[in-house]
Amino acid sequence: MTVPRKVLVTGATGRTGSLVVRKLQQRPNQFNVRGFARNREKVEQVFGTTEGFYFGDIRDLSALTSASDGCQSLVILTSAVPVLSGIPQPGQRPEFTFPADEMPEFIDYQGQVNQIQAALAAGVKHIVLVGSMGGTNKDHPLNRIGNGNILIWKRKAEQELIDSGIDYTIIRAGGLLDEPGGKRELLVGKDDTLLINPPGGIPTSIPRADVAELVVQALLEPNARNKAFDTISKPENAPDAVVTRDFAAVFAQATPGL
Repeated sequence: MTVPRKVLVTGATGRTGSLVVRKLQQRPNQFNVRGFARNREKVEQVFGTTEGFYFGDIRDLSALTSASDGCQSLVILTSAVPVLSGIPQPGQRPEFTFPADEMPEFIDYQGQVNQIQAALAAGVKHIVLVGSMGGTNKDHPLNRIGNGNILIWKRKAEQELIDSGIDYTIIRAGGLLDEPGGKRELLVGKDDTLLINPPGGIPTSIPRADVAELVVQALLEPNARNKAFDTISKPENAPDAVVTRDFAAVFAQATPGL
């Protein structure tokens, strides 16, 4: 009988992270899942229990070290989160920023580097990192939020992962939708080509549930290892769409390197 693989999921209470945790929990014969989060109360709110969860801050390497111990795989789903900067006046567009101690440099770069280092120390064999498209464009609007350069720092962290020597799968998702998964054709690209020139001018978005399924399948599919790719989906019920079922074929389209 195969022993379930121990997988640590960071950012476990996020909207995508919680989906990944639940999907892995539904496969107890294949995965023994641990969650990592900062807020115990939020874990109880989202999952109804704190069993199987570790608590800490990704800026604290020691907390990550204990959580990673004994794990074979790591799923990184952490990200800096912008907050509203003041109350906008009527007719004024809201502006966003990052808390001073939660800038993307600290969360999306150093926090992810800490996770990679903890994984190395623990002997983790495979890291799946969920990032964002747009990292090839330093002038992307997301980089201007709070002068945080979030996509630039995310891409730097991706390179750190590639250089670490651990097997990696980097999934750069388009705009995330809170819609059901398993109903769309998923598309794979590289270097933001899907963002710059989406086929047929389709929206550059993808349901969170489909991203979560990609994570699970990346843990299962050997051909997903040492691949990095962008992904969006065709609109649901698009006339030329074929709903993605063959994930090995999806990963076969992806290539190594940043």
